[in-house]
Amino acid sequence: MVNSVDSNDLELIKRLVDRLEHLSADSSYAHRASGLRGSLLRYIERIDASEWISQEERAQLAEAVEDGFKILELAAKEVGGSK
Repeated sequence: MVNSVDSNDLELIKRLVDRLEHLSADSSYAHRASGLRGSLLRYIERIDASEWISQEERAQLAEAVEDGFKILELAAKEVGGSK
């Protein structure tokens, strides 16, 4: 079976993980980012190992990616002082 996550999406997920890792520990979002990062890393490992990702898991992965970008957005506003 062909894996359901294409290489562009995988690269996007890897970049997101990298950005989440670099959030300041002082950020109120750092703890949430850490947990989400761990979840995304597990998906990356499975994808890299060519494990099949079910439709339900793809939906969960998409939601996790969306959550990751939201955390980055909120952390950026926190740093910038804008509301």
